[in-house]
Amino acid sequence: MATRLGLGLPQMRQYSIGKDVPEVARAAEQIGYESLWVFERALFPEPATQGLYGIEGLAWPDAYRSVADPLVTLTLAAAATERAELGSSVLVAPLHLPFQLAKALATLDAASGGRVVAGLGTGWSLDEYAASGVRPFEERGEALDEIIAVCRAVWGPDPVVHEGPLTKIGSAVVGPKPARPIPVLLAAGNGRALRRLVDHADGWLPVGMGAGQIAGQWRRLRELAEERGRTEPIRTVLRVNTERRAKPYEGTDRRPFQGSVDQIVADLVEHAAIGLDEILIDLQGTARDAAELTDVAAEVFEKARAAGV
Repeated sequence: MATRLGLGLPQMRQYSIGKDVPEVARAAEQIGYESLWVFERALFPEPATQGLYGIEGLAWPDAYRSVADPLVTLTLAAAATERAELGSSVLVAPLHLPFQLAKALATLDAASGGRVVAGLGTGWSLDEYAASGVRPFEERGEALDEIIAVCRAVWGPDPVVHEGPLTKIGSAVVGPKPARPIPVLLAAGNGRALRRLVDHADGWLPVGMGAGQIAGQWRRLRELAEERGRTEPIRTVLRVNTERRAKPYEGTDRRPFQGSVDQIVADLVEHAAIGLDEILIDLQGTARDAAELTDVAAEVFEKARAAGV
């Protein structure tokens, strides 16, 4: 069976969000992409008080100066499409109030006919946590635990009841309900996060950093699931952040998914061999505009399918 392919929607400042998101979403569905994805970057601190991903000295990319809200972007895409799933990779869940996030996702799923995939993570930006004012960065794991619990309660049957440190729902009717159970996928890399995924989530959201590394992480996750007695399958969606160049990259230090379209497709082939369910291809960063993004997305899709992905 071919690996499912998804496309990252245009959220950055070179795009006209109201016009380009629906157009790219509609074109991607017609090309054959089976899912459409967003990410979350709430702000761009200036001057930066923290390096990218929390790594000292690593600069934030200029593209992060303007990133459209993920749920608004998915809503625009939902209205323009009929079949493609609508996912987040990732939504920095602790930046949001649990009840409001649960209700927004349920409403979007109901409106789209059951197409939402809730991909959640804890993020890394201290500035984003300070701006959100919901929970301190140090409590991000506990915040994510409660968000998952609140979502499950709100999406489930009435009356909804939840008692937690941030959210208290005594007994209430909460609608609309999702059209079907919304899958919760988590970005996870360490012990506690992986245990949370195995015990409370439907799937995993790795990031393409090299086929060998991903294969090793996937093996360890399956082993952990077996140790903890999980029998349900773990859905996997690999995010690949591309850096496309017109000419092939000739350096010996080329990173995965960096270079020409043919080089990116070759990396897709290598990663697809791991056996993950789906690959999300984000091409928006190096595209000049929506027209170029759509053209490159079509070329990547055609060549990937021809190569057996």
